[in-house]
Amino acid sequence: MDGRKLEYKGEEALMEIERLTSKADEIQESILKEILKRNGETEYLIKYCKGANNIEEFNRLVPIITYEGILPYIRRIANGEDSSLITGHPITEMLCSSGTSAGEPKMMPSIAEDLDRRTFLYNLILPIINQYVPGLDKGKAMFLYFVKAEMSTPCGLPARTVLTSYYKSKHFKCRTRDPFNDFTSPDPAILCNDSNQSMYCQLLAGLIHRHQVLRLGAVFASAFLRAISFIERNWKQLCNDIRTGQLNPSITDPQCRSCMAHMLSSPNPHLADEINDICNRVTWKGILCQLWPRSKYIEAVVTGSMEQYVPALRYYSEGKLPLVCSMYASSECYFGVNLTPLCDPADVAFTLLPNMGYFEFIPLGENGTLLMDFDEEAEVPNDKLVDLVHVRLGCFYELVITTFAGLYRYRIGDVLQVVGFHNRAPQFRFICRRNVVLSIDSDKTNEEDLHRSITMAKRLLEPYDALLVEYTSYADTSSMPGHYVLFWEILHHGSMMDSEAPFDPKVLQECCIAVEEELDYVYRRCRTNDNSVGPLEIRVVEPGTFEALMDLCISQGASINQYKTPRCIKSNTALKLLNANVKASFFSPRDPKWIPLAVS
Repeated sequence: MDGRKLEYKGEEALMEIERLTSKADEIQESILKEILKRNGETEYLIKYCKGANNIEEFNRLVPIITYEGILPYIRRIANGEDSSLITGHPITEMLCSSGTSAGEPKMMPSIAEDLDRRTFLYNLILPIINQYVPGLDKGKAMFLYFVKAEMSTPCGLPARTVLTSYYKSKHFKCRTRDPFNDFTSPDPAILCNDSNQSMYCQLLAGLIHRHQVLRLGAVFASAFLRAISFIERNWKQLCNDIRTGQLNPSITDPQCRSCMAHMLSSPNPHLADEINDICNRVTWKGILCQLWPRSKYIEAVVTGSMEQYVPALRYYSEGKLPLVCSMYASSECYFGVNLTPLCDPADVAFTLLPNMGYFEFIPLGENGTLLMDFDEEAEVPNDKLVDLVHVRLGCFYELVITTFAGLYRYRIGDVLQVVGFHNRAPQFRFICRRNVVLSIDSDKTNEEDLHRSITMAKRLLEPYDALLVEYTSYADTSSMPGHYVLFWEILHHGSMMDSEAPFDPKVLQECCIAVEEELDYVYRRCRTNDNSVGPLEIRVVEPGTFEALMDLCISQGASINQYKTPRCIKSNTALKLLNANVKASFFSPRDPKWIPLAVS
Protein backbone atom coordinates (compact mmCIF):
# COMPACT_ATOMS: atom_id res chain seq x y z
CA MET A 1 0.00 0.00 0.00
CA ASP A 2 1.19 3.51 -0.68
CA GLY A 3 0.84 6.39 1.76
CA ARG A 4 -2.21 7.79 0.00
CA LYS A 5 -4.18 4.56 0.37
CA LEU A 6 -3.15 4.20 4.01
CA GLU A 7 -4.37 7.71 4.71
CA TYR A 8 -7.66 6.95 3.00
CA LYS A 9 -7.99 3.79 5.05
CA GLY A 10 -7.65 5.90 8.20
CA GLU A 11 -10.16 8.48 6.98
CA GLU A 12 -12.57 5.69 6.12
CA ALA A 13 -12.34 4.31 9.66
CA LEU A 14 -13.03 7.73 11.18
CA MET A 15 -16.00 8.23 8.87
CA GLU A 16 -17.37 4.86 10.00
CA ILE A 17 -17.18 5.96 13.64
CA GLU A 18 -19.15 9.08 12.74
CA ARG A 19 -21.77 7.03 10.90
CA LEU A 20 -22.18 4.52 13.73
CA THR A 21 -22.44 7.10 16.49
CA SER A 22 -24.80 9.38 14.52
CA LYS A 23 -27.26 6.50 14.06
CA ALA A 24 -26.72 4.77 17.40
CA ASP A 25 -30.43 4.31 18.10
CA GLU A 26 -31.23 2.86 14.65
CA ILE A 27 -28.23 0.54 14.70
CA GLN A 28 -28.99 -0.72 18.22
CA GLU A 29 -32.54 -1.58 17.19
CA SER A 30 -31.37 -3.36 14.05
CA ILE A 31 -28.73 -5.30 16.04
CA LEU A 32 -31.32 -6.58 18.50
CA LYS A 33 -33.73 -7.48 15.71
CA GLU A 34 -30.97 -9.41 13.94
CA ILE A 35 -29.97 -11.26 17.12
CA LEU A 36 -33.58 -12.29 17.75
CA LYS A 37 -34.08 -13.27 14.11
CA ARG A 38 -31.04 -15.53 14.10
CA ASN A 39 -31.48 -16.95 17.60
CA GLY A 40 -35.26 -16.93 18.04
CA GLU A 41 -35.55 -20.72 17.80
CA THR A 42 -32.97 -21.46 20.51
CA GLU A 43 -34.02 -23.33 23.61
CA TYR A 44 -33.14 -20.34 25.80
CA LEU A 45 -35.30 -17.78 24.01
CA ILE A 46 -38.18 -20.21 23.49
CA LYS A 47 -38.18 -20.84 27.25
CA TYR A 48 -38.70 -17.17 28.04
CA CYS A 49 -40.63 -15.71 25.14
CA LYS A 50 -41.98 -18.73 23.27
CA GLY A 51 -39.69 -18.13 20.32
CA ALA A 52 -41.09 -14.69 19.60
CA ASN A 53 -38.42 -12.60 17.96
CA ASN A 54 -39.81 -9.13 18.34
CA ILE A 55 -38.31 -6.49 20.55
CA GLU A 56 -41.43 -5.91 22.66
CA GLU A 57 -41.58 -9.55 23.74
CA PHE A 58 -37.86 -9.57 24.44
CA ASN A 59 -38.06 -6.45 26.60
CA ARG A 60 -40.99 -7.77 28.61
CA LEU A 61 -40.11 -11.43 29.07
CA VAL A 62 -36.37 -12.15 28.86
CA PRO A 63 -34.82 -11.86 32.35
CA ILE A 64 -31.71 -9.98 33.40
CA ILE A 65 -29.14 -12.56 34.52
CA THR A 66 -25.70 -13.08 36.03
CA TYR A 67 -23.35 -15.92 35.09
CA GLU A 68 -25.33 -18.41 37.16
CA GLY A 69 -28.29 -17.89 34.81
CA ILE A 70 -26.39 -19.01 31.70
CA LEU A 71 -24.03 -21.54 33.34
CA PRO A 72 -26.30 -24.63 32.92
CA TYR A 73 -26.43 -24.00 29.15
CA ILE A 74 -22.66 -23.41 28.98
CA ARG A 75 -22.04 -26.73 30.72
CA ARG A 76 -24.40 -28.60 28.42
CA ILE A 77 -22.69 -27.22 25.31
CA ALA A 78 -19.24 -27.89 26.82
CA ASN A 79 -20.32 -31.50 27.28
CA GLY A 80 -21.39 -31.89 23.66
CA GLU A 81 -24.96 -30.64 23.26
CA ASP A 82 -25.75 -28.46 20.25
CA SER A 83 -25.02 -24.74 20.10
CA SER A 84 -28.69 -24.19 19.29
CA LEU A 85 -29.38 -24.24 23.02
CA ILE A 86 -28.46 -20.54 23.02
CA THR A 87 -27.42 -19.40 19.51
CA GLY A 88 -28.27 -19.99 15.88
CA HIS A 89 -24.55 -20.18 15.01
CA PRO A 90 -22.01 -22.92 15.76
CA ILE A 91 -20.05 -22.08 18.90
CA THR A 92 -16.39 -22.30 17.87
CA GLU A 93 -14.76 -21.85 21.28
CA MET A 94 -15.32 -20.93 24.90
CA LEU A 95 -13.57 -17.79 26.09
CA CYS A 96 -12.27 -17.97 29.64
CA SER A 97 -12.81 -14.67 31.39
CA SER A 98 -10.61 -13.31 34.15
CA GLY A 99 -13.66 -13.18 36.42
CA THR A 100 -14.46 -16.26 38.42
CA SER A 101 -17.38 -18.31 39.62
CA ALA A 102 -17.02 -20.98 42.31
CA GLY A 103 -13.24 -20.75 41.90
CA GLU A 104 -13.26 -21.51 38.19
CA PRO A 105 -12.90 -19.19 35.21
CA LYS A 106 -16.15 -18.17 33.60
CA MET A 107 -16.60 -19.54 30.08
CA MET A 108 -18.25 -17.34 27.49
CA PRO A 109 -19.59 -18.70 24.17
CA SER A 110 -17.97 -17.36 21.01
CA ILE A 111 -18.89 -17.75 17.35
CA ALA A 112 -16.71 -17.26 14.27
CA GLU A 113 -17.96 -13.78 13.40
CA ASP A 114 -17.00 -12.50 16.87
CA LEU A 115 -13.42 -12.41 15.58
CA ASP A 116 -14.57 -10.08 12.81
CA ARG A 117 -16.09 -7.73 15.38
CA ARG A 118 -12.91 -7.72 17.49
CA THR A 119 -10.77 -7.09 14.41
CA PHE A 120 -13.08 -4.25 13.38
CA LEU A 121 -12.50 -2.54 16.71
CA TYR A 122 -8.73 -3.09 16.63
CA ASN A 123 -8.64 -1.52 13.16
CA LEU A 124 -10.19 1.71 14.46
CA ILE A 125 -7.54 2.37 17.10
CA LEU A 126 -4.60 3.47 14.98
CA PRO A 127 -6.60 5.87 12.76
CA ILE A 128 -7.87 7.52 15.97
CA ILE A 129 -4.40 7.83 17.51
CA ASN A 130 -2.79 8.92 14.25
CA GLN A 131 -4.92 12.08 14.32
CA TYR A 132 -3.01 13.16 17.42
CA VAL A 133 0.36 11.45 16.86
CA PRO A 134 1.14 11.59 13.13
CA GLY A 135 3.92 9.66 11.44
CA LEU A 136 3.33 6.31 13.12
CA ASP A 137 4.06 4.60 9.79
CA LYS A 138 7.70 5.75 10.02
CA GLY A 139 8.80 3.22 12.62
CA LYS A 140 7.92 0.16 14.68
CA ALA A 141 5.70 -0.69 17.64
CA MET A 142 7.11 -2.61 20.60
CA PHE A 143 3.90 -4.12 21.88
CA LEU A 144 4.33 -7.06 24.27
CA TYR A 145 1.63 -9.67 23.67
CA PHE A 146 1.34 -13.06 25.36
CA VAL A 147 -0.76 -16.21 25.06
CA LYS A 148 -1.90 -18.47 27.88
CA ALA A 149 -2.18 -22.25 27.93
CA GLU A 150 -5.44 -23.61 26.50
CA MET A 151 -7.90 -26.13 27.81
CA SER A 152 -10.55 -28.12 25.97
CA THR A 153 -14.12 -28.82 26.95
CA PRO A 154 -15.18 -32.50 27.16
CA CYS A 155 -16.59 -32.24 23.62
CA GLY A 156 -13.35 -30.77 22.26
CA LEU A 157 -14.13 -27.05 22.04
CA PRO A 158 -11.09 -24.87 22.74
CA ALA A 159 -11.35 -23.01 26.06
CA ARG A 160 -8.94 -20.07 26.17
CA THR A 161 -8.65 -16.38 26.90
CA VAL A 162 -10.02 -13.89 24.39
CA LEU A 163 -6.53 -12.53 23.64
CA THR A 164 -5.08 -16.00 23.10
CA SER A 165 -7.98 -16.67 20.73
CA TYR A 166 -7.21 -13.54 18.74
CA TYR A 167 -3.43 -14.01 18.55
CA LYS A 168 -3.87 -17.59 17.33
CA SER A 169 -6.49 -16.64 14.74
CA LYS A 170 -5.94 -15.96 11.05
CA HIS A 171 -7.08 -12.39 11.73
CA PHE A 172 -3.82 -11.83 13.61
CA LYS A 173 -1.41 -14.32 12.03
CA CYS A 174 -2.49 -13.48 8.48
CA ARG A 175 -2.98 -9.77 9.05
CA THR A 176 -2.06 -7.40 6.24
CA ARG A 177 1.48 -6.10 6.59
CA ASP A 178 1.74 -2.34 6.30
CA PRO A 179 3.85 0.45 7.84
CA PHE A 180 1.21 1.10 10.50
CA ASN A 181 1.29 -2.54 11.54
CA ASP A 182 5.01 -3.18 12.03
CA PHE A 183 5.70 -4.91 15.37
CA THR A 184 9.16 -5.59 16.78
CA SER A 185 8.03 -8.94 18.23
CA PRO A 186 8.05 -11.86 15.79
CA ASP A 187 4.83 -13.87 15.85
CA PRO A 188 6.53 -17.08 17.11
CA ALA A 189 7.73 -15.18 20.20
CA ILE A 190 4.19 -13.88 20.87
CA LEU A 191 2.72 -17.37 20.40
CA CYS A 192 5.22 -19.12 22.69
CA ASN A 193 3.38 -20.69 25.66
CA ASP A 194 6.38 -20.20 27.97
CA SER A 195 5.87 -16.65 29.25
CA ASN A 196 9.51 -16.21 30.32
CA GLN A 197 10.90 -17.28 26.94
CA SER A 198 8.28 -15.15 25.19
CA MET A 199 9.15 -12.11 27.32
CA TYR A 200 12.89 -12.58 26.77
CA CYS A 201 12.59 -12.83 22.99
CA GLN A 202 10.12 -9.96 22.65
CA LEU A 203 12.28 -7.63 24.74
CA LEU A 204 15.42 -8.70 22.89
CA ALA A 205 13.68 -7.88 19.60
CA GLY A 206 12.55 -4.53 21.00
CA LEU A 207 16.10 -3.66 22.07
CA ILE A 208 17.56 -4.70 18.72
CA HIS A 209 15.14 -2.27 17.02
CA ARG A 210 15.42 0.42 19.72
CA HIS A 211 16.09 3.24 17.26
CA GLN A 212 13.05 2.36 15.12
CA VAL A 213 10.49 2.05 17.96
CA LEU A 214 7.80 4.77 18.02
CA ARG A 215 5.24 3.08 20.27
CA LEU A 216 5.52 1.06 23.48
CA GLY A 217 2.88 -1.00 25.18
CA ALA A 218 1.16 -4.12 26.40
CA VAL A 219 -2.50 -4.99 26.93
CA PHE A 220 -2.38 -4.20 30.67
CA ALA A 221 -0.19 -1.70 32.51
CA SER A 222 0.83 -4.47 34.91
CA ALA A 223 2.28 -6.55 32.06
CA PHE A 224 4.30 -3.62 30.76
CA LEU A 225 5.78 -2.94 34.19
CA ARG A 226 6.63 -6.64 34.53
CA ALA A 227 8.60 -6.21 31.31
CA ILE A 228 10.61 -3.34 32.83
CA SER A 229 11.31 -5.47 35.90
CA PHE A 230 12.37 -8.31 33.56
CA ILE A 231 14.87 -6.02 31.82
CA GLU A 232 16.28 -4.99 35.21
CA ARG A 233 17.01 -8.63 35.99
CA ASN A 234 18.19 -9.72 32.55
CA TRP A 235 19.73 -6.75 30.72
CA LYS A 236 23.26 -8.15 30.94
CA GLN A 237 22.21 -11.39 29.23
CA LEU A 238 20.23 -9.44 26.63
CA CYS A 239 23.27 -7.24 25.91
CA ASN A 240 25.46 -10.34 25.62
CA ASP A 241 23.11 -11.83 23.00
CA ILE A 242 23.30 -8.63 20.96
CA ARG A 243 27.07 -8.35 21.42
CA THR A 244 27.80 -11.93 20.32
CA GLY A 245 24.95 -12.46 17.86
CA GLN A 246 24.06 -15.65 19.76
CA LEU A 247 20.76 -16.33 21.56
CA ASN A 248 20.93 -17.26 25.24
CA PRO A 249 20.86 -21.10 25.50
CA SER A 250 18.08 -20.86 28.14
CA ILE A 251 15.72 -20.11 25.24
CA THR A 252 14.83 -23.62 24.13
CA ASP A 253 11.58 -23.11 22.20
CA PRO A 254 12.44 -24.10 18.58
CA GLN A 255 10.25 -21.43 16.94
CA CYS A 256 11.69 -18.73 19.20
CA ARG A 257 15.23 -19.81 18.46
CA SER A 258 14.54 -19.86 14.73
CA CYS A 259 12.99 -16.38 14.51
CA MET A 260 15.56 -14.80 16.84
CA ALA A 261 18.50 -16.39 14.96
CA HIS A 262 17.48 -14.33 11.94
CA MET A 263 17.34 -11.17 14.05
CA LEU A 264 20.74 -11.92 15.63
CA SER A 265 22.36 -12.74 12.30
CA SER A 266 25.53 -10.80 13.17
CA PRO A 267 27.19 -9.44 16.36
CA ASN A 268 26.44 -5.81 17.22
CA PRO A 269 28.83 -4.69 20.02
CA HIS A 270 28.06 -1.00 19.44
CA LEU A 271 24.33 -1.50 20.14
CA ALA A 272 25.16 -3.69 23.15
CA ASP A 273 27.39 -0.94 24.57
CA GLU A 274 24.61 1.65 24.14
CA ILE A 275 22.12 -0.49 26.06
CA ASN A 276 24.73 -1.45 28.68
CA ASP A 277 25.53 2.20 29.42
CA ILE A 278 21.84 3.09 29.79
CA CYS A 279 20.96 0.14 32.05
CA ASN A 280 24.08 0.66 34.20
CA ARG A 281 22.84 4.02 35.46
CA VAL A 282 22.18 4.55 39.16
CA THR A 283 18.52 5.47 38.64
CA TRP A 284 16.06 4.06 36.15
CA LYS A 285 13.91 7.15 36.19
CA GLY A 286 13.09 7.89 32.53
CA ILE A 287 14.67 4.61 31.37
CA LEU A 288 12.02 4.08 28.70
CA CYS A 289 12.91 7.30 26.90
CA GLN A 290 16.58 6.35 27.07
CA LEU A 291 16.17 2.83 25.73
CA TRP A 292 13.65 3.83 23.06
CA PRO A 293 14.47 7.50 22.31
CA ARG A 294 11.94 7.91 19.47
CA SER A 295 8.97 6.52 21.42
CA LYS A 296 5.92 8.79 21.45
CA TYR A 297 3.52 7.08 23.87
CA ILE A 298 2.78 3.99 25.96
CA GLU A 299 -0.40 2.08 25.13
CA ALA A 300 -1.96 -0.05 27.88
CA VAL A 301 -5.10 -0.38 29.99
CA VAL A 302 -4.68 2.15 32.82
CA THR A 303 -8.28 2.37 34.03
CA GLY A 304 -9.96 0.50 36.89
CA SER A 305 -7.55 -1.64 38.91
CA MET A 306 -4.73 -0.76 36.47
CA GLU A 307 -4.88 2.89 37.55
CA GLN A 308 -2.59 1.98 40.46
CA TYR A 309 0.29 1.53 38.00
CA VAL A 310 0.14 5.04 36.52
CA PRO A 311 2.73 6.57 38.91
CA ALA A 312 5.25 3.82 38.09
CA LEU A 313 4.74 4.26 34.33
CA ARG A 314 5.27 8.00 34.70
CA TYR A 315 8.42 7.41 36.72
CA TYR A 316 9.98 5.12 34.12
CA SER A 317 9.04 7.55 31.33
CA GLU A 318 9.87 10.67 33.40
CA GLY A 319 6.37 11.86 32.55
CA LYS A 320 7.35 12.45 28.94
CA LEU A 321 5.26 9.70 27.29
CA PRO A 322 1.45 9.97 27.23
CA LEU A 323 -0.37 6.92 28.58
CA VAL A 324 -2.87 5.81 25.96
CA CYS A 325 -5.86 3.65 26.94
CA SER A 326 -7.40 2.93 23.57
CA MET A 327 -10.36 0.56 23.96
CA TYR A 328 -12.90 -1.04 26.27
CA ALA A 329 -13.47 -4.79 25.94
CA SER A 330 -14.13 -8.00 27.83
CA SER A 331 -14.35 -11.72 27.17
CA GLU A 332 -18.10 -11.39 26.69
CA CYS A 333 -18.02 -8.57 24.15
CA TYR A 334 -15.90 -5.73 22.77
CA PHE A 335 -17.59 -2.43 23.53
CA GLY A 336 -15.95 0.76 22.33
CA VAL A 337 -12.99 3.07 21.84
CA ASN A 338 -11.37 6.13 23.39
CA LEU A 339 -11.73 8.99 20.90
CA THR A 340 -9.29 11.25 22.83
CA PRO A 341 -6.39 8.85 23.37
CA LEU A 342 -3.89 11.42 24.72
CA CYS A 343 -6.13 12.47 27.61
CA ASP A 344 -5.04 12.00 31.21
CA PRO A 345 -5.74 8.45 32.50
CA ALA A 346 -8.19 9.91 35.03
CA ASP A 347 -10.23 11.38 32.17
CA VAL A 348 -10.40 8.33 29.89
CA ALA A 349 -13.88 7.85 28.44
CA PHE A 350 -15.01 5.16 26.05
CA THR A 351 -17.53 5.71 23.27
CA LEU A 352 -19.67 2.58 22.97
CA LEU A 353 -20.09 1.51 19.36
CA PRO A 354 -23.66 0.37 18.67
CA ASN A 355 -22.74 -2.38 16.18
CA MET A 356 -20.76 -4.50 18.68
CA GLY A 357 -23.75 -5.93 20.54
CA TYR A 358 -26.99 -4.81 22.14
CA PHE A 359 -26.42 -2.68 25.23
CA GLU A 360 -28.71 -1.92 28.16
CA PHE A 361 -28.02 -0.37 31.54
CA ILE A 362 -29.10 -0.80 35.16
CA PRO A 363 -29.29 2.63 36.89
CA LEU A 364 -27.00 2.81 39.94
CA GLY A 365 -27.13 6.46 40.90
CA GLU A 366 -27.32 10.04 39.69
CA ASN A 367 -26.25 13.58 40.59
CA GLY A 368 -22.71 12.31 41.08
CA THR A 369 -23.78 9.77 43.73
CA LEU A 370 -23.09 6.07 43.18
CA LEU A 371 -25.32 3.66 45.12
CA MET A 372 -22.68 1.02 45.88
CA ASP A 373 -25.02 -0.96 48.14
CA PHE A 374 -27.03 -2.05 45.08
CA ASP A 375 -27.32 -5.85 45.44
CA GLU A 376 -25.69 -7.55 42.46
CA GLU A 377 -27.55 -10.79 43.13
CA ALA A 378 -30.97 -9.15 43.50
CA GLU A 379 -33.44 -9.66 40.68
CA VAL A 380 -33.64 -6.55 38.52
CA PRO A 381 -37.07 -5.75 37.04
CA ASN A 382 -37.01 -5.48 33.26
CA ASP A 383 -38.59 -2.04 33.32
CA LYS A 384 -35.57 -0.70 35.24
CA LEU A 385 -33.31 -1.06 32.21
CA VAL A 386 -32.28 1.93 30.09
CA ASP A 387 -31.18 1.56 26.47
CA LEU A 388 -27.97 2.98 25.00
CA VAL A 389 -29.19 6.33 23.72
CA HIS A 390 -31.34 7.14 26.76
CA VAL A 391 -28.70 7.06 29.49
CA ARG A 392 -28.28 10.41 31.24
CA LEU A 393 -25.22 12.59 31.66
CA GLY A 394 -23.54 12.18 35.05
CA CYS A 395 -25.50 9.05 35.99
CA PHE A 396 -23.99 5.69 37.00
CA TYR A 397 -24.99 2.39 35.40
CA GLU A 398 -24.13 -1.29 35.32
CA LEU A 399 -23.68 -2.59 31.78
CA VAL A 400 -25.98 -5.37 30.47
CA ILE A 401 -25.32 -7.03 27.11
CA THR A 402 -27.05 -9.22 24.53
CA THR A 403 -24.84 -10.91 21.93
CA PHE A 404 -25.10 -12.99 18.77
CA ALA A 405 -23.17 -15.76 20.56
CA GLY A 406 -25.96 -16.43 23.06
CA LEU A 407 -25.74 -14.08 26.03
CA TYR A 408 -29.09 -12.41 26.73
CA ARG A 409 -29.42 -9.48 29.11
CA TYR A 410 -26.21 -10.57 30.80
CA ARG A 411 -24.82 -8.42 33.61
CA ILE A 412 -21.17 -7.65 32.92
CA GLY A 413 -20.53 -6.35 36.45
CA ASP A 414 -18.84 -3.14 35.24
CA VAL A 415 -19.91 0.14 36.85
CA LEU A 416 -19.80 3.06 34.39
CA GLN A 417 -20.57 6.77 34.50
CA VAL A 418 -21.85 8.79 31.55
CA VAL A 419 -19.46 11.71 31.01
CA GLY A 420 -20.51 12.88 27.56
CA PHE A 421 -21.85 11.97 24.12
CA HIS A 422 -20.29 11.67 20.69
CA ASN A 423 -23.17 12.33 18.33
CA ARG A 424 -25.87 10.00 19.71
CA ALA A 425 -23.51 7.49 21.37
CA PRO A 426 -22.79 7.94 25.09
CA GLN A 427 -19.25 8.12 26.44
CA PHE A 428 -18.55 6.27 29.67
CA ARG A 429 -15.89 6.48 32.34
CA PHE A 430 -15.05 3.08 33.83
CA ILE A 431 -15.58 3.30 37.61
CA CYS A 432 -14.95 -0.22 38.92
CA ARG A 433 -15.86 -3.86 38.84
CA ARG A 434 -18.71 -4.45 41.22
CA ASN A 435 -17.55 -5.82 44.57
CA VAL A 436 -13.91 -6.35 43.53
CA VAL A 437 -11.63 -5.24 46.37
CA LEU A 438 -8.21 -6.55 45.28
CA SER A 439 -6.59 -6.88 41.87
CA ILE A 440 -2.97 -6.95 40.72
CA ASP A 441 -3.15 -8.41 37.21
CA SER A 442 -6.04 -10.39 35.71
CA ASP A 443 -7.00 -11.58 39.21
CA LYS A 444 -10.15 -10.05 40.71
CA THR A 445 -10.82 -10.86 44.36
CA ASN A 446 -14.14 -9.76 45.82
CA GLU A 447 -14.93 -9.08 49.45
CA GLU A 448 -16.79 -12.35 49.93
CA ASP A 449 -13.90 -14.48 48.62
CA LEU A 450 -11.39 -12.54 50.71
CA HIS A 451 -13.49 -12.99 53.86
CA ARG A 452 -13.95 -16.71 53.20
CA SER A 453 -10.22 -17.21 52.68
CA ILE A 454 -9.28 -15.35 55.86
CA THR A 455 -11.94 -17.23 57.84
CA MET A 456 -10.30 -20.51 56.84
CA ALA A 457 -6.77 -19.28 57.52
CA LYS A 458 -7.41 -17.74 60.94
CA ARG A 459 -8.29 -21.20 62.32
CA LEU A 460 -4.56 -21.88 62.32
CA LEU A 461 -4.24 -19.34 65.17
CA GLU A 462 -6.63 -21.20 67.49
CA PRO A 463 -4.17 -23.82 68.82
CA TYR A 464 -2.03 -20.91 70.04
CA ASP A 465 -4.89 -19.22 71.93
CA ALA A 466 -4.77 -16.43 69.37
CA LEU A 467 -7.71 -14.68 67.74
CA LEU A 468 -7.91 -12.47 64.66
CA VAL A 469 -9.61 -9.29 65.91
CA GLU A 470 -9.80 -7.28 62.68
CA TYR A 471 -8.32 -7.14 59.21
CA THR A 472 -8.09 -5.15 56.02
CA SER A 473 -6.18 -5.50 52.74
CA TYR A 474 -4.16 -3.58 50.20
CA ALA A 475 -2.84 -4.26 46.68
CA ASP A 476 0.87 -3.40 46.94
CA THR A 477 2.30 -2.51 43.53
CA SER A 478 5.40 -0.68 44.78
CA SER A 479 7.51 -3.55 43.40
CA MET A 480 6.98 -6.00 40.59
CA PRO A 481 5.17 -8.26 40.62
CA GLY A 482 2.67 -6.67 42.95
CA HIS A 483 1.17 -8.68 45.78
CA TYR A 484 -1.72 -8.78 48.25
CA VAL A 485 -1.07 -7.38 51.73
CA LEU A 486 -3.29 -8.25 54.71
CA PHE A 487 -3.16 -6.16 57.87
CA TRP A 488 -4.05 -8.35 60.88
CA GLU A 489 -4.65 -7.33 64.49
CA ILE A 490 -4.36 -10.39 66.72
CA LEU A 491 -5.52 -11.06 70.29
CA HIS A 492 -3.21 -13.50 72.12
CA HIS A 493 -3.67 -15.35 75.45
CA GLY A 494 -6.50 -13.07 76.47
CA SER A 495 -4.53 -9.88 75.90
CA MET A 496 -3.40 -8.06 72.82
CA MET A 497 -0.19 -9.46 71.35
CA ASP A 498 2.89 -7.52 72.38
CA SER A 499 6.61 -7.83 71.84
CA GLU A 500 6.95 -10.11 74.89
CA ALA A 501 4.43 -12.64 73.57
CA PRO A 502 6.38 -15.11 71.40
CA PHE A 503 4.74 -16.25 68.19
CA ASP A 504 6.27 -18.77 65.82
CA PRO A 505 6.79 -17.06 62.42
CA LYS A 506 5.91 -20.33 60.69
CA VAL A 507 2.35 -20.03 61.99
CA LEU A 508 1.79 -16.71 60.19
CA GLN A 509 3.56 -18.02 57.09
CA GLU A 510 1.13 -20.93 57.08
CA CYS A 511 -1.73 -18.45 57.46
CA CYS A 512 -0.43 -16.67 54.33
CA ILE A 513 -0.43 -19.81 52.22
CA ALA A 514 -3.78 -20.92 53.70
CA VAL A 515 -5.37 -17.69 52.46
CA GLU A 516 -3.85 -18.19 49.00
CA GLU A 517 -5.02 -21.79 48.78
CA GLU A 518 -8.59 -20.59 49.35
CA LEU A 519 -8.48 -17.78 46.79
CA ASP A 520 -9.87 -18.46 43.36
CA TYR A 521 -8.49 -20.23 40.30
CA VAL A 522 -7.38 -17.08 38.48
CA TYR A 523 -5.46 -15.74 41.49
CA ARG A 524 -3.68 -19.08 41.97
CA ARG A 525 -2.86 -19.23 38.24
CA CYS A 526 -1.38 -15.71 38.38
CA ARG A 527 0.73 -16.71 41.38
CA THR A 528 1.86 -20.15 40.26
CA ASN A 529 1.82 -20.24 36.46
CA ASP A 530 1.93 -16.63 35.22
CA ASN A 531 4.17 -15.25 38.00
CA SER A 532 2.27 -11.98 37.64
CA VAL A 533 1.35 -11.80 41.35
CA GLY A 534 3.87 -12.09 44.17
CA PRO A 535 3.58 -14.01 47.48
CA LEU A 536 0.83 -12.82 49.81
CA GLU A 537 1.99 -10.88 52.87
CA ILE A 538 0.47 -10.58 56.35
CA ARG A 539 1.49 -7.51 58.34
CA VAL A 540 0.65 -7.87 62.04
CA VAL A 541 -0.19 -4.48 63.54
CA GLU A 542 0.00 -3.10 67.08
CA PRO A 543 -2.99 -3.32 69.44
CA GLY A 544 -5.49 -0.52 68.86
CA THR A 545 -4.47 0.10 65.24
CA PHE A 546 -7.96 -0.53 63.89
CA GLU A 547 -9.48 1.80 66.49
CA ALA A 548 -7.07 4.45 65.21
CA LEU A 549 -8.17 3.65 61.67
CA MET A 550 -11.80 4.15 62.69
CA ASP A 551 -10.93 7.48 64.32
CA LEU A 552 -9.17 8.57 61.13
CA CYS A 553 -12.15 7.66 58.93
CA ILE A 554 -14.58 9.45 61.24
CA SER A 555 -12.36 12.55 61.26
CA GLN A 556 -12.59 12.52 57.46
CA GLY A 557 -16.40 12.46 57.46
CA ALA A 558 -17.45 8.83 58.02
CA SER A 559 -20.51 8.28 60.23
CA ILE A 560 -19.70 6.71 63.61
CA ASN A 561 -23.07 4.95 63.53
CA GLN A 562 -22.53 3.40 60.11
CA TYR A 563 -18.76 2.87 60.17
CA LYS A 564 -17.51 -0.46 58.84
CA THR A 565 -13.85 -1.37 58.62
CA PRO A 566 -12.88 -0.96 54.95
CA ARG A 567 -11.86 -4.36 53.60
CA CYS A 568 -9.50 -2.76 51.11
CA ILE A 569 -7.44 0.38 51.75
CA LYS A 570 -7.46 3.05 49.03
CA SER A 571 -6.47 6.09 51.11
CA ASN A 572 -2.76 6.94 51.33
CA THR A 573 -3.36 8.49 54.77
CA ALA A 574 -4.99 5.28 56.06
CA LEU A 575 -2.23 3.16 54.54
CA LYS A 576 0.42 5.32 56.21
CA LEU A 577 -1.32 4.86 59.57
CA LEU A 578 -1.44 1.07 59.19
CA ASN A 579 2.16 0.77 58.05
CA ALA A 580 3.34 2.93 60.95
CA ASN A 581 1.87 0.35 63.33
CA VAL A 582 3.26 -2.82 61.74
CA LYS A 583 5.17 -4.93 64.27
CA ALA A 584 5.96 -7.97 62.09
CA SER A 585 5.63 -9.07 58.47
CA PHE A 586 5.25 -12.58 56.99
CA PHE A 587 5.11 -13.94 53.43
CA SER A 588 3.76 -17.11 51.85
CA PRO A 589 6.56 -19.68 51.90
CA ARG A 590 5.54 -21.31 48.61
CA ASP A 591 3.20 -21.06 45.64
CA PRO A 592 -0.42 -22.16 46.14
CA LYS A 593 -1.55 -25.31 44.40
CA TRP A 594 -2.83 -24.77 40.86
CA ILE A 595 -3.79 -27.35 38.25
CA PRO A 596 -5.13 -26.42 34.78
CA LEU A 597 -8.78 -27.34 34.73
CA ALA A 598 -10.26 -30.01 32.51
CA VAL A 599 -13.59 -28.33 31.84
CA SER A 600 -16.63 -30.42 32.73
